[in-house]
Amino acid sequence: MTLADLWYILIAILWVGFFILEGFDFGVGMLHSFIGRTDPERRVLINTIGPVWDGNEVWLIVAGAGLFAAFPAWYATMFSALYLAMVLVLVALILRGLTFEWQRKFDDPRWRRFWRWGLTIGSALIPFLIGVALGDLLHGLPINKDHQYTGGFWQLLTPFGLWTGVTLTVLSLLSGATYLGLKTTGELHDRVHRFATVIGVVAVVVAFGFYTWLHVGLSTGFVPEPLEALALLGVIVAAWAARERAEGWAFMAACVGIGGTVGSLFTELYPRVMISSTNSAYNLTVANSASPTYSLRVMTVAAAIFFPAVLLYQGWTYRVFRRRLSVPRVGGDGAVGNESDHAATAQPEQPEQPEQPEQPERPGRMERRETQET
Repeated sequence: MTLADLWYILIAILWVGFFILEGFDFGVGMLHSFIGRTDPERRVLINTIGPVWDGNEVWLIVAGAGLFAAFPAWYATMFSALYLAMVLVLVALILRGLTFEWQRKFDDPRWRRFWRWGLTIGSALIPFLIGVALGDLLHGLPINKDHQYTGGFWQLLTPFGLWTGVTLTVLSLLSGATYLGLKTTGELHDRVHRFATVIGVVAVVVAFGFYTWLHVGLSTGFVPEPLEALALLGVIVAAWAARERAEGWAFMAACVGIGGTVGSLFTELYPRVMISSTNSAYNLTVANSASPTYSLRVMTVAAAIFFPAVLLYQGWTYRVFRRRLSVPRVGGDGAVGNESDHAATAQPEQPEQPEQPEQPERPGRMERRETQET
């Protein structure tokens, strides 16, 4: 295995990690407008991802930066071809970030409604557009011998790419619903369970269609790879576990499903990184698009140092914010924080104690002595 092969695996791991961690994040963003019926309920749903959403997006940044450093030719061709789609992804990411910060700035229903739907639509656009881009890599785009994209915007919307985008969006919904099952209580939790049950059935159908298309439509072979079989099994188990209220198993299986789906795209693509629909001789491969060996060696040392530290830090973050959240029963402005702040702990009022009659002042020792002498 060469360093270029190693970095292809690392890039794939970064994209898989991004969809595992940010997938439930997108799912919560899409679902909060439909599951939450009141403003406090929607705030509870948003606050389930409040401490982790920005850290999850770091995986996307690192994946893009790693792609630029390890495979500059791949980065140049892919991002120039998908320029408009990447701009829309950036707009959606910015809109999501602004929603977390600005939604509560003004007590105006129209203001909150605008940012609420901004979060919902932005959370749906990102996995869909990135899914279209990843599907296009495997389906093929018109690329000439100079590794330049020669098509137009509409040629980016390949049927397989669109179905890949739909698949990752639905799997993000499943991941988000199972995550909310771990983070909510009471009536809100029951509503999440009903949504998760329906989404699970849809996810199984969509994922089965995706893998059928991957093997039959793209002629990659009839027998699925082990990772693909594991991913489909994960989606099926997640749907069953969500129905049976086995929330921990449901969330873990959903992560396996979405992570395996993204990973299967990279396993089917290797050793190519972009397929040319013009001529297979123009394909970009791991070998012809990688950086020099010295650059890859330096990057490998840096990744070996910092990547485990990032994993430890994010693991610690999830452990700290692992508790469930509840909708407050009483309170003023409806702001929602962590469970310790808002766990419906209205204390009954203590009855007012009757005033005790004043006791007559007892004579002191000197007064008692004077009385005895008299």
